[in-house]
Amino acid sequence: MGRLLAATLAALVMSLPVMGHAQTKTVTLGAALQITGPDGNLGRYFRDGYQIAVDRINEQGGLTIGGQNYRIALKILDSQTDLNLSVQQYGQLVTRDKVDFLLGPYNSNFTLNDSVIAEKYKVPMVSGGAAAAQIYSRGYKYIFGTSPPADNYFGSTLEMMTKLDPQPKKIALLVADDAFDVSVRAGVRALSAKDGFELVVDQVFKEHNADFGSLLSLTKSKSPDVILMGGHETESLNFIRQAKSLDVNPHHMMALTVGVPSADFRSALGKDAEYAFGMTPWMASPVIRDRWFGDAQKFAELFHRKLGYEADYHVASAVADVETFAYALEAAGSLDRDAVRDAIAKSDFESLYATIRYGETGQIDIPQIVIQVQDGKVVPVYTDHFLNKPRYPVPTWAKR
Repeated sequence: MGRLLAATLAALVMSLPVMGHAQTKTVTLGAALQITGPDGNLGRYFRDGYQIAVDRINEQGGLTIGGQNYRIALKILDSQTDLNLSVQQYGQLVTRDKVDFLLGPYNSNFTLNDSVIAEKYKVPMVSGGAAAAQIYSRGYKYIFGTSPPADNYFGSTLEMMTKLDPQPKKIALLVADDAFDVSVRAGVRALSAKDGFELVVDQVFKEHNADFGSLLSLTKSKSPDVILMGGHETESLNFIRQAKSLDVNPHHMMALTVGVPSADFRSALGKDAEYAFGMTPWMASPVIRDRWFGDAQKFAELFHRKLGYEADYHVASAVADVETFAYALEAAGSLDRDAVRDAIAKSDFESLYATIRYGETGQIDIPQIVIQVQDGKVVPVYTDHFLNKPRYPVPTWAKR
């Protein structure tokens, strides 16, 4: 009799709902990322940034939305750096996989096209890897970006150049033909004219270009003081290697839009990365604080322990994308897409990346820090004033 009663009670207990699990719901964020293909390295940064943010929020109890507890789930597909596949996958995420909201891909060209899906289905998308003006000038209501405007990427660099001694005058501008770099080029043209610089070279190359021989020969013949190069990480690596091989030396300095903040970039080039100038909107600092990670320096240490490589601004902006949804969902108090979209537009919070406030077009605007590789490390050099002394003018390849 005792055994029968015990068995009956055990069966009853097993049939009862577990209240904690029953009360926890799920909100799903979806993204198609370049995990493989030419942009695979930086696509990985966004995958890992999204994942560590989701994990951290869930570890700390998830979100409270409309009085109910939610965990965040992440659905990521590999677009293989194929633009057409990426668009198809974002359509799949919305229509077949039924994700609630969208996180953006890396690369402005991809976001330019993928955000059409977000707009068509009225699903908010937050992207940390898209800076091109063209994305945010179409009047779309469902795309938001945590990358500062591409047309001002070289803004702080050009301002710094007006304060250097000797002051450079002649610029060689070489950029890729993708949406991001087209915006970069437009910005440099306008700013250089304002600051009195002469563009002795102003050339565009095909995205994912591997051979810079003819462009470098042209650049060498024009004898510029400064080379400004806009492209993706692989292009930047090829450009520097070929510049060394062809002994192309600007009189004063070389600066690149992408690559310099990345440990992978510096590791790939070794000593040839020395003296390169770049820019970043973010550096790991204990001064930058947020709700889930404490501060940016603690985050960077945690990220390195978990993932085995250094976080750069791409990772930090990816985390800010997830945090945007976290704040907006709690503020909206529901998963209603229009309510969440409106809450995103009103964002005003401290992330480990920056203060997140989206402008009228849906893009944040934060300053770029000029950086330089010195002794294998990234050193902040200039914002609106000098932070550290730049190593300038840069020695020729033969004298390094």
